[in-house]
Amino acid sequence: MSYEDERNALVDRLARRESLSESTIAAMKAVPRHEFVPESRRDSTYADRPLPIGDDQTISAPHMVAIMADLLDVNEGDSVLEIGTGCGYHAAVTAEIVGSKNLFTVEFSGKLAGRARETLERIGYGAVSIRQGDGREGWPENVPYDAAYFTCAVPEIPESVIEQVREGGTILAPVGRRSQDLVRARVGADGIESRETHGAVRFVSIRG
Repeated sequence: MSYEDERNALVDRLARRESLSESTIAAMKAVPRHEFVPESRRDSTYADRPLPIGDDQTISAPHMVAIMADLLDVNEGDSVLEIGTGCGYHAAVTAEIVGSKNLFTVEFSGKLAGRARETLERIGYGAVSIRQGDGREGWPENVPYDAAYFTCAVPEIPESVIEQVREGGTILAPVGRRSQDLVRARVGADGIESRETHGAVRFVSIRG
């Protein structure tokens, strides 16, 4: 099968299993995951598992990207902060939903940030804003965000990121050290006002 056929088949399976929203399904089908995977790993691009991308980092399994896109529950035009650009795949999926100019992403590794920027520009997501830096600090120049999410695990959601999300906004993050839970938090006037867990997960830890 072609990459497109493999991608559509994978997303159709995920949609049946996870009851995904139409916007998530469309985004997952639109983004060519193989463009973000090293050439030596492209035969496994549309297997539902994480893959190494260099610098001791991985591209998340497609089902996790889809689940997180659904839980973030954002719409076209919403401003979103991503912590942990990695190869740029998750950023592209989010950009498909909210629009590339509304996605701001921070990556600790200069090497990965540069590679992600090149890939995103090459395949049509050049308006995504990428900054190399400590993700725990967020990106204060573009506040407020309607939502923020982490593609790396944090012991707790950093206060600086909480302060950058508007009241009523959402933060999604793998929280924990050795064992992690996927946490969705709602931001209130004085910080996080509610949080819920959505299962055990395993992510690389935030760097900085």
